[in-house]
Amino acid sequence: MFVASRSVPSFRLVAMTVIGGTFAAGGANAFNMFYDRDIDAVMDRTRRRPLVSGAVSPSDALVLSAGLEISAFLLLWLTVNLLSALLALGAACFYVGVYTMWMKRRYRSNIVIGGAAGAVPALVGWSAVTGHIGAPAWVMFGIVFAWTPPHFWALAIRHRDDYSRASVPMLPSVVDTARVVREILAYSGLVTALSVLLVFVSHLGWVFFGITACLDAGLFYYALALRSDQSPKRAMRLFAYSITYLSALFLAMGAVAVVRHP
Repeated sequence: MFVASRSVPSFRLVAMTVIGGTFAAGGANAFNMFYDRDIDAVMDRTRRRPLVSGAVSPSDALVLSAGLEISAFLLLWLTVNLLSALLALGAACFYVGVYTMWMKRRYRSNIVIGGAAGAVPALVGWSAVTGHIGAPAWVMFGIVFAWTPPHFWALAIRHRDDYSRASVPMLPSVVDTARVVREILAYSGLVTALSVLLVFVSHLGWVFFGITACLDAGLFYYALALRSDQSPKRAMRLFAYSITYLSALFLAMGAVAVVRHP
């Protein structure tokens, strides 16, 4: 939103977009927990989730999911614009229908395709400010899309036994770690290429280029370290850095956009 506006966008617009997006993500998350409650029960990482523990009933989870999605769409439509509302709802439907219900339990490429849902907020933010989707927004979408597999596969290395017990073909549970690391490095390279492209399509200048270069170097450092030490502990270091990477990248692009175009 900051890059799209080339300044500080209105607080009200930011607040409504963030609240609406949070509702949409929460609705998708609630449905995911409803649909996956059987496999969540056999995975150590998820067995304390509210539907598994009985804190929330399946019917209440469905009502919550539907209520959040309807609220998200109406809030974004009435306070932001229709395009942003449709994008947020589309991302939730994609996450639920394509990732959770279709791919997650069938294909090892599940998180690669399903990760597109997590990249849509970049499009929502851009469209909230401009009313359309510009080239920089698509590059931001691509960054998050390419970032998702290294981020999640690092976590899945730590929890591969969980996925095996639940018969979920997450890549680390169906191929050896050396193959996973090669895939992580390939997607990290794509993230790097897209982050450099963003510098130019967004006209963010050499300061932002320097920031992205440092962040990308860190991503490769942790990915390469995993090649020589394939332990879950090392994988979780990559997972933790990947969160820092994306947070710092988007924070930097917003800050630089404001400084360059006050």
